[in-house]
Amino acid sequence: MSYRDQIDRNRIPQHIAIIMDGNGRWAKQMGKERCFGHQAGAETVHVIAEEAARLGVGFLTLYTFSTENWNRPVNEVAALMALLFDSIEEETFMKNNIRFRVIGDIQKLPANVRDRLNRCIEHTAVNTGMTLVLALSYSSRWELTEATRQIAQKVAQGLIKPEEVNDELITAHLTTSFMPDPDLLIRTGGEIRLSNYLLWQAAYTELYFCDTFWPDFREEALCKAICDYQQRERRFGKTSEQII
Repeated sequence: MSYRDQIDRNRIPQHIAIIMDGNGRWAKQMGKERCFGHQAGAETVHVIAEEAARLGVGFLTLYTFSTENWNRPVNEVAALMALLFDSIEEETFMKNNIRFRVIGDIQKLPANVRDRLNRCIEHTAVNTGMTLVLALSYSSRWELTEATRQIAQKVAQGLIKPEEVNDELITAHLTTSFMPDPDLLIRTGGEIRLSNYLLWQAAYTELYFCDTFWPDFREEALCKAICDYQQRERRFGKTSEQII
């Protein structure tokens, strides 16, 4: 029996976040340049987005380009930006009723990429299905720093009292404020770390790590991760008896 057939459709995680790791190592195994792996990884994004939408996932957030990735070789960064520009297919989003959003410091992105992203966000805003979120030029430390700065400015202006700063207020100032925290976070590629990704939001997220490189991560791999998630008991600090 396939993993897809084993999924309980009544317990699909509302929000899945993914660290798409392993493109470069996959390409190296194939005897290709790293950019070849990134191209294959972009194809996987479309496959997984369509499968997640079919399964009824509410939000799919993909760690596409971190603030630290700007430190990669200039040629690789340029190739990634070009690939990002070419990979935004509004037709695919419209066909699958997918809404498109972006989180991160997008002002650092090339102007043509920003324009394309904004057009896609605007055109897909009418869709009512899954929301696909790309984390671009993103890191949790950047996000938390920005949120802290905004709150500090409001305190200085007398708009907020220091004693009013709480979890909810911080959450409201994060770039992810429009969606729930991830229920499940998947990392491909064999590494076991969060790499500065959704650290605040992942406080009670179920973590799933696999050795599969991102270009090889397909529908059954996603369904396997969801099946694993559905076997877990989410207590959020409570006892098993309290959540029954």
